[in-house]
Amino acid sequence: MHAAYWIVAALLSLFYVYAGSEKLRRTQEQLRPMMGWVDRVPMSAVRLIGAVEVLGALGLLLPPLTGIAVWLAVAAAIGFVLLQVGGTALHLSRGEVRETWLNVTLIATAAAAAWLAAAWL
Repeated sequence: MHAAYWIVAALLSLFYVYAGSEKLRRTQEQLRPMMGWVDRVPMSAVRLIGAVEVLGALGLLLPPLTGIAVWLAVAAAIGFVLLQVGGTALHLSRGEVRETWLNVTLIATAAAAAWLAAAWL
């Protein structure tokens, strides 16, 4: 179970560190080709989402690594599920059904991470 968690958590963390850092460092014009939804969301909210993604990625890795407050890994994974449910709703509200495959994949992966992390509690 531990090896499976580390594989899933590492993949999720890599994705969210990348995606979050892009949202934190790029302008709205630079993000628009990759993320068309940035036009509908204030840039301060885009930056906040980026910060949440980076912090959540750390939350998946650091608590199990240190053995301190391991429940935070479960919370981070559940937070990613909720974040992607919101992302799916945003895409669907924009009529972007074909773009939701990544959201659904991330929901399933984050749910698996939450389940695997809960095995440590």
